[in-house]
Amino acid sequence: MGFNIVLIEPEIPNNTGNIGRLALATGSTLHLIKPFGFEINDARLKRAGLDYWKHISLFIYENIDEFYTINTNKKMVYFSSHGTQNHWTIPYEDDLFLVFGKESVGLSEKITENNADKLYKIPLYSKHIRSLNLANSVGIAVYEGLRQIEI
Repeated sequence: MGFNIVLIEPEIPNNTGNIGRLALATGSTLHLIKPFGFEINDARLKRAGLDYWKHISLFIYENIDEFYTINTNKKMVYFSSHGTQNHWTIPYEDDLFLVFGKESVGLSEKITENNADKLYKIPLYSKHIRSLNLANSVGIAVYEGLRQIEI
């Protein structure tokens, strides 16, 4: 059991390290798409992932085109504050790809437009916040999926 956690152009090493740790804890695979906002050997990345980083199932892609070429016909859902469906309505299943955009701007307009029917949001209940931290969002999405599958 597990999901595929996809980070498109992650910018903050601590987030990526924490998400890597979460991937390992949940039996998920981490997919990182370049360019990154840090070096993959960044100490902050390793620190956030602790000594678990060496055990993470990890795939790194040079760009989004390579990712889509290698993962053609995989089931994917996308997370964005612009989504119209809430994350708890996702039809979670083993091996589902959960795709997240970069911290500063989220997913590109091209991706959101091409995947509008698979675009989900994590609801926010305050008008004073635009978005959640990426690592928190991934944690919410992954554990909601595990909850649904294990019921």
